[in-house]
Amino acid sequence: MINFKLIYKIIAHLLFVETAMMLWCLLISFFYREDDTFAFMISIIITTLSASILKIFSRDAENNLYRRDAYLAVTLAWIIFCIFGSLPFLISGYLTHFTDAFFEAMSGFTTTGATVIDDVESLPHGILLWRSLTQWVGGLGIVFFTIALLPSLVGGSVKVFAAEATGPIKTKLHPKLSTSAKWIWVIYIVLTLTCIGSYYLGGMSIFDSINYAMATTATGGFTTHNSSTEFFNSPQLEYTCTFFTFLSGINFTLLYLALLKGKVKSLFKNSEFKFYLFMILGCSAFIMFELIWRNHYDLEHAFRSSIFQVVTFITTTGMFSDNAALWPHVTWVVLAVCMFFGACSGSTSGGIKCIRGVMILRIIRNEFRQILHPNAVLPLKVDGTNVPNQKRVTLLAFIAVYLILALVISFTMIAIGIDNTNAITITLSCLGNVGPTLGIEIGPTMSWSSLPMLCKWLCAMMMLIGRLEIFTVLVIFTPAFWKEN
Repeated sequence: MINFKLIYKIIAHLLFVETAMMLWCLLISFFYREDDTFAFMISIIITTLSASILKIFSRDAENNLYRRDAYLAVTLAWIIFCIFGSLPFLISGYLTHFTDAFFEAMSGFTTTGATVIDDVESLPHGILLWRSLTQWVGGLGIVFFTIALLPSLVGGSVKVFAAEATGPIKTKLHPKLSTSAKWIWVIYIVLTLTCIGSYYLGGMSIFDSINYAMATTATGGFTTHNSSTEFFNSPQLEYTCTFFTFLSGINFTLLYLALLKGKVKSLFKNSEFKFYLFMILGCSAFIMFELIWRNHYDLEHAFRSSIFQVVTFITTTGMFSDNAALWPHVTWVVLAVCMFFGACSGSTSGGIKCIRGVMILRIIRNEFRQILHPNAVLPLKVDGTNVPNQKRVTLLAFIAVYLILALVISFTMIAIGIDNTNAITITLSCLGNVGPTLGIEIGPTMSWSSLPMLCKWLCAMMMLIGRLEIFTVLVIFTPAFWKEN
């Protein structure tokens, strides 16, 4: 039987965390004396009452979480977090439909960064901070955040972590998961604070610095200006954004070893990091050449625009400093490949992750060797660690389901009336939690407000499935999940 009482307990604690997030935004709205104060007050009351009711229902819960409970708890936690996260948008009146408000909240918490708000600059400071906070907390994971704060919450923390963590190979810094979570959050916070300082020194206001830093380190993409980083027209800020976005796309365990333990060599010996670096350099060089040749950019402008866009696409941040819709169409293919792969596992980025790219290449290499030497036993090793056959099957299943979902949702959107390019890149953008799309109807610099309501719900569903790496969500819909034994 599923331990619903413990699931209520987990969600109650998460809602109390969400209330604390709303309190910060309430303080900002008080400070600026804007019209979103009432919205945050009501949202806090509703969220607190709901959390208290769930807390009552969870009394005498057995503090032992099994794998099936963990998958259901994580999926429900993300959905409920987004439902309550939509309240400030709805109550303030800046979004009038629940579909739009839920889409915006889901896009924030999954760090997708796609928005249905046409004029972001018209929003009050409290709502702007709320959008930034959603993506910042969602960057490392809602439940992972709670594990760091409340290590004694459940007895099956490792199972919860496995249900929410990104990448096929899980690594820990410490035998105790709560200690690992705290160290990773320390790195995340230090990275965010350093980014805030760099943006501020680069000429941003303190409020913009905080919001843009949260968007950068969470690889989210929600910003305080309609034209994203392009608003500042500052090469210095663009390079700063590129640098911190690049760092946020690296596995946080590797960052811990490189920055805090001084093992920088381990970074450049890591197969996934080398694949990540090669993808960025190769794609940037190709796009830079195209921009110089076809769009007549000067060398520095071409380099800055190409590396900025490649890094923000591969890390699934989705910010922009140039309108990629005006670039040669062949560059769209390169950016779509970046959207598909994403950055490193164990980072804040989306996509299928570079580690899976490494594993696929080595499986293909082994297959060619097997053809020449049919009786050979060929292990699949990544950085000296043998990958068991079960993980290889899981990898192939993951890629297959990912592609099937992309095909089905793209087909559905084309049937609804979305043009082919937009339908495909919207689907890839949502599954990879990227944010921008490539096309004419909805370009990389536009909001998604013109999408039909059904498409918005499909997108929100794909964002969640992509963020929780497909199986965590889809397993709930299998008959075997609900069988008693």
